[in-house]
Amino acid sequence: MGENASFWESLIYAHPTCTTWKQEAEGSIYHLASILFVVGFMGGSGFFGLLYVFSLLGLGFLCSSVWAWLDVCAADIFSWNFILFAICFVQFIYVTYQVRSVSFDREFQELYSALFQPLGISLTVYRKIVLCCDAEVVTLEKEHCYAMQGKTPIDKLSLLVSGRIRVTVDGEFLHYIFPLQFLDSPEWDSLRPTEEGIFQVTLTAETDCRYVAWRRKKLYLLFAKHRFISRLFSILIGSDIAEKLYALNDRVHVGNDFRYDIRLPNFYHVSLPETPPVQLSHRLQRGSPRRKPAGLTNCGPFGAQ
Repeated sequence: MGENASFWESLIYAHPTCTTWKQEAEGSIYHLASILFVVGFMGGSGFFGLLYVFSLLGLGFLCSSVWAWLDVCAADIFSWNFILFAICFVQFIYVTYQVRSVSFDREFQELYSALFQPLGISLTVYRKIVLCCDAEVVTLEKEHCYAMQGKTPIDKLSLLVSGRIRVTVDGEFLHYIFPLQFLDSPEWDSLRPTEEGIFQVTLTAETDCRYVAWRRKKLYLLFAKHRFISRLFSILIGSDIAEKLYALNDRVHVGNDFRYDIRLPNFYHVSLPETPPVQLSHRLQRGSPRRKPAGLTNCGPFGAQ
């Protein structure tokens, strides 16, 4: 204990305290270095935030090196600041190279700006998502089918980039799919990773369309490696399904003045019953939300069997 005490005492009390302070201030280079340090530590995150931080810190260490060489004439202070300047310079070059290597085609860049960037997704994460779809945008010509009811297997997840898709069941129109919406989000959500299924709707291009497609197995492997991407797609798919539900809800009516809520459960066609709307509304309120009311047919894209 005595040795430890003497060590700390020598560390704290060995150096004399400052009795007199320098009257003159340090040179302008020293103060410029301090200002650069303060501004540099205010940088943000992401590639451009790193470029901001390393550039200003590098300049600050460079100014400190010049100050140590000209004013202080201390080799150790100069050496440490110059080493730190070199480290910041190397990091700046490395991040710049990464920014230049993360480049996408115009459609993928527009997709990032419209959908992923507002959610705070970095370019590195977005690059993993793009590579999972082989950085390919697929073209679907007008009046060609993306999927046919009862025939096309559910083996991918697609996001519409441009154009408009018409969704039908047994020839009955359901809704449209617009850009930045998934083509098969209900089908994706209805199946577990180990399950297989086929489309219960027909998706037809009303105009020339462009979409991005991720294969199921490849996308699930990406989810297993990166939980953040899995949660991101879960949010995007859930929001997309909700938009489709509300689009269907605007089309479903029971009686003349009664609008049926599509969430209890999902329907695509309503036969107008002879029962007055008030009585039918009372019946629906008393019935279970899982029970299918008479005269209603299940909607294909939302889990109908």
